[in-house]
Amino acid sequence: MTWVIGLFLAVCIGISLGLLGGGGSILAVPILIYVMGVSTKSAIAMSLMIVGCVSLIGAIPHWRARNINFKNAFIFGATTMLGAFLGAKAAATIPFITGAVQMVLFAGLMLVAAVLMIRRQDTSARQRSEIISSSSTKRSSLWQWLQITVSGVGVGILTGVVGVGGGFAIVPALVLLLKTPMKEAVGTSLVVIAMNSATGFLGYLGYVDLDWKLMLSFLLTASVGIFIGVYLGRFVSAKQLQKGFGFFLLAMSVFILFENRHEFKGLWSFIPAPPHSVRSQTLLKRTLHETSIH
Repeated sequence: MTWVIGLFLAVCIGISLGLLGGGGSILAVPILIYVMGVSTKSAIAMSLMIVGCVSLIGAIPHWRARNINFKNAFIFGATTMLGAFLGAKAAATIPFITGAVQMVLFAGLMLVAAVLMIRRQDTSARQRSEIISSSSTKRSSLWQWLQITVSGVGVGILTGVVGVGGGFAIVPALVLLLKTPMKEAVGTSLVVIAMNSATGFLGYLGYVDLDWKLMLSFLLTASVGIFIGVYLGRFVSAKQLQKGFGFFLLAMSVFILFENRHEFKGLWSFIPAPPHSVRSQTLLKRTLHETSIH
């Protein structure tokens, strides 16, 4: 029964990618952990493979519609791939980055994504491209490349550590930094997600246990879901769907933060005590010791 529920939810991952062009990782990680019982680090690694492959499949209709700028995909994708590999290596090997820490960061990103989706204005792609083009100023080539590198590595590290594809950050970066039209940015972002998810997965490979049977099952069912999502996108109001998904993410982030509330208590152990507190405790121990002697 758990497998049936899990595979049904895997279809929902694909539907989310087909309808919204993102959100796959945000659904995949909690499903693998809380429904299928996979450990946090393994779930993040598996979600990278699942969402990366499904994003690549989802890019096919955009490629046919000529909505993918491969030049910009490889320019931005090269930096995100580096960041994703480094982030995954750090998450897999650094003891401080525990599964609970990763889930708290993951929930925080879900919260940000939820607020952005709820507050986002329903503006057409052409209008948004015109607004961005008119408000952007000319920058030197060196400064632009520096921004591309920093933002790409940052998004990649986020992918590797937390397991999200980073579509909500990749699309604005493509539009603002590489002047990619909005339609092209959506299709191009799927290629970039596939690229940094692949390197992020390689960063985890050999350090975490992977359930290949579960991963392949999720991959196949999510691939079916993405075509359903593309079809449903013709009939569903994008504005209402976006807001509904935003409120769903809000509820999920609160749930994950509640489930990992003990991690906030653990953070206090890394904060040094004030000097007067240490002195007071030392004096108290000395007084008790002298009293016991007498």
